[in-house]
This record gives sequence, C-alpha cells and structure tokens, in this order.
Amino acid sequence: MKGSAKKYLRAQAHHLKPLVIIGAKGVTESLIASVDLALKDHELIKVKFGEFKEAKKEISQEIANATKSELVGLIGNIAIFYRQHPEPEKRKIRFPEG
Repeated sequence: MKGSAKKYLRAQAHHLKPLVIIGAKGVTESLIASVDLALKDHELIKVKFGEFKEAKKEISQEIANATKSELVGLIGNIAIFYRQHPEPEKRKIRFPEG
C-alpha cells in the first residue's frame, strides 16, 4: 500500500472510535475474531491498547497478519487497520483517483 493511500485512510479514521480494546489477555483468538468481524463490517477500524502499550508495534503487526489487513498507522495507543471488502458493491472506502 502506498504512503498516499495510508495517509488518506488515517484521515478517514480520524473521527472513528476504537471498536476493539486490547486488555490484560493480549492477543487471543477472540480478539483476532473481533478485529476480523469489525474489519468485515467497517473496512477501516481503530484498535486501542489498554495494555501491552510497550509492544504495540509488534502486536499491531501480528493482528494485521492474522486478519490479512493492513496496519495503516499507530497514533498514541491506537492502531488503525484497513482491509478492503471482497465484494466491490459493499466497499465503504473509496480512494480518491490519481
């Protein structure tokens, strides 16, 4: 994914509230399932680190790999993920042309 696309997605995510919060248990199957479902419904989501803040880069990459999504950015203790919907008519995010 190009830098301009990531920048666009970060701007789109600005007003979003975190849908998933990483707590004391860290990355679990249910956490991955929650992120996966949120990506399916929204395409672009925020995940907040309530715990494990010191390992947020590694954990964010792990979540991105497990959900086949793209880590668009880390801002403070919030990670932004994007995964395009497989069905074009259900896609919510439209990239600007050019």
